[in-house]
Amino acid sequence: MRLPKSWTERLPFLEALEEDWDPVPKAALLPWLIFYSLFLYQATRGQGILLLMDGVFVPIHEGGHLLFRFFGEFVSVAGGTILQLLVPILLASYFLFHRQAQGVAFCLFFMFEQFLPISTYMADARAQDLPLLTIGDAEDVIHDWNYLFGKLGVLDHDIQIAGFVRFVGWLGMIAVVVWLLWRGVHDVAAPKSEIER
Repeated sequence: MRLPKSWTERLPFLEALEEDWDPVPKAALLPWLIFYSLFLYQATRGQGILLLMDGVFVPIHEGGHLLFRFFGEFVSVAGGTILQLLVPILLASYFLFHRQAQGVAFCLFFMFEQFLPISTYMADARAQDLPLLTIGDAEDVIHDWNYLFGKLGVLDHDIQIAGFVRFVGWLGMIAVVVWLLWRGVHDVAAPKSEIER
């Protein structure tokens, strides 16, 4: 991929994006596809051992509230979801600059996967039936999306917004798997003479 010269002159670190991707090993492609297919299957059913991955994001979400609390109440409440999505995006960026498609795919897949529990939380904004987790005093706990949607004046549309977010999550996960498959099928390992240089 060629970037405009003005970009790479001002931001030299972007030159890494002009490098070729590391090839996806053919031996790794099938296990990755099986993993993602099984995960998607379990996600459609709403149960399965692989869905325990969501537990990794709970402390990240709660940490986001703490990290962003210095920017006011609204940003602090939104900070849980912001960090929940920002962490996999930052990790994907690392792999992107190192041209490692498998790492980018893994991180982006789970970034989009987080849209599913986020949409469940959004859909509960008016009903507030879900049990809430918090760091600190349980008396001060508020429902993130009831508060955010209320402040934004869209609380009556919680179900519709949640449905759209869930759709984007599914679309993103499937797109990432298709992209990884495309990379794996079309990647050609560099000739040995080029590797030795």
